[in-house]
Amino acid sequence: MTAPARLVASAALLFFYASGSVAAPPQRVVSTNLCADEYVFRLVDRGHIAALSFEAGDRHPVVSTIADEVAGIAQIRPSAETVLNYRPDLVVMFAGTLPKLRAALDDLHVPVLEVPYDDSLAAIRATTRRLGAALGAPEKADLLLAQMDDRLARARHVAPAKPVRTLIYEPNGYAASGPVTQELMAVAGLADAAPAYALTRSGRIPVEEVIAAAPDLLIYSGHQETADARANLVQHHPALAALDGRAYATWNPLLPLLCAGPWSADAAPVLAALGQKARMLARGPDRP
Repeated sequence: MTAPARLVASAALLFFYASGSVAAPPQRVVSTNLCADEYVFRLVDRGHIAALSFEAGDRHPVVSTIADEVAGIAQIRPSAETVLNYRPDLVVMFAGTLPKLRAALDDLHVPVLEVPYDDSLAAIRATTRRLGAALGAPEKADLLLAQMDDRLARARHVAPAKPVRTLIYEPNGYAASGPVTQELMAVAGLADAAPAYALTRSGRIPVEEVIAAAPDLLIYSGHQETADARANLVQHHPALAALDGRAYATWNPLLPLLCAGPWSADAAPVLAALGQKARMLARGPDRP
């Protein structure tokens, strides 16, 4: 099946479910990667989840917001053979991933529902409603969006009045940035400092750059005690001690930001609280 035909098939499937043309929602849903897992786990009744990807419960490292909740659900590395072994009546995939698996499912006429890449909170709202309809769970989708709105409101309530220049510094020296992250940072009273840094050819921010253009708030993405991989070493570089007293530095895994969805808003109150701490450091103990 050609790429345009696959898009048409996916759109048709989505309309098929959303329009109420089926008697019941899918009964054996397989999800094939983390960002699809996050939606499927929240929108599909546990008894109808045939399998999630191995990333849903992975702890080397933890990358999933649902890692503590998926015990007892099959978690797979999604080859065509493995997926078909679970006899799915719907496979949920992140758009553009696993092309060989997608082709095999198309050839066998296994229904596929694609989760799009969302680059705004508005797009997340639209995707959540579409997936809720397609998975027979519009009420659950509405609840996810209500929870998202609650988190955003809480963040706005405690956000610093003046934007706090913030760098979310990831393993290997990358910055956690992107449209949804930046939008959530803005809600939380933070300004993404990453675009102002000079990057290496591989897109990394050298330690020297971090120190020279010290942010008000430096968030190391991950856990401080995790220093057993080369990727984590840059976050533990001793030269970063030069930021003491100049930036408020802290550690937080910020897992809700890894995949864009309603749960991403869970990070907003956390970011707002960290921004308040950074602002207090900038004022100093004797300044109003």
